[in-house]
Amino acid sequence: MKDIITKEKVFNHPIDKVWNAISKGEEISIWFLKADFKAEKGYRYTFSSEPNEKGCTTIHGIIKEATPYVLIYTWIVADTDVETTVTWILESVAEGTKLYLKHSGISNYTGDTAIAMFESFDDGWTGCINQLTDYLN
Repeated sequence: MKDIITKEKVFNHPIDKVWNAISKGEEISIWFLKADFKAEKGYRYTFSSEPNEKGCTTIHGIIKEATPYVLIYTWIVADTDVETTVTWILESVAEGTKLYLKHSGISNYTGDTAIAMFESFDDGWTGCINQLTDYLN
């Protein structure tokens, strides 16, 4: 089973604009999920979706690293105790900013749940990158 989801995207925007979009709670709340989030090592964050017919999704975790242009945090979906890790790395390139996203540890889920979560996260991160693109534009 695959354990790591990776995404790459080049944005035609300065690195600080992209960094702020992924590291400031007020910006994350606009393009992704409602966020109680600070890019500070040790901060316990929460992401919450708006309630819908499936209920409300909550994700929480701890910021492991938050240095300029590298952001790493644990990712625990509500009603589970399974911890995975999300890593964002930004790099200045001639075109603007290259974003690397990695979500690892998905095999920490067991059996068929791991496969289902991998597929869900993979689709979710594709949508997330698209939402970030729209926000930055």
